[in-house]
Amino acid sequence: MSSNRIVTGHDADGKSVFLDDQAVEPVQMNAMPGFKTFELWSMGSDKSVPHKGAFPGVPTYFPGEDGTVFRMIDFPPTEEGESGIDLSPEGVEEISGKMPGALAHFELDAPGMHTTDSIDFGILVKGELLLELDDGATRTLKAGDCVVQNGTRHAWRNHSGTVATMFFILQGAKRDGS
Repeated sequence: MSSNRIVTGHDADGKSVFLDDQAVEPVQMNAMPGFKTFELWSMGSDKSVPHKGAFPGVPTYFPGEDGTVFRMIDFPPTEEGESGIDLSPEGVEEISGKMPGALAHFELDAPGMHTTDSIDFGILVKGELLLELDDGATRTLKAGDCVVQNGTRHAWRNHSGTVATMFFILQGAKRDGS
């Protein structure tokens, strides 16, 4: 699936205008064949309207405590028991370069499993995905299903045989230490 990012804002007179309308190129890696992450928008704690300045990139793959990340991911199918992630030194280097900070949240000894300090809102728009929690509990999601992920240890698995596409809005949060 492809994605265009259309951004609205205001002109000098306060009139609503289109600021941007362009295709978003996916981040792709040899270390994760078929995986595509489309980085659509990010914000730190300085959220305000009207939008001023340059369009934000996604400086780190997961948001900081007051940050937000908006993305679309294409999950390629993998065989059951396979993660589809190359964790060789070369693979780790590539992932680190193209998804800054991501590997700090992923477990290298349990590929795919990760925990973030964020509340993630996910909407599956195409295909089927398995959401796996740390105790092995799973739920199968189908197109149209929504997930609210509350900072739990989890992994996304696609054993459907076709690409699954999901949109995510990640809202950084403070992890309660109790």
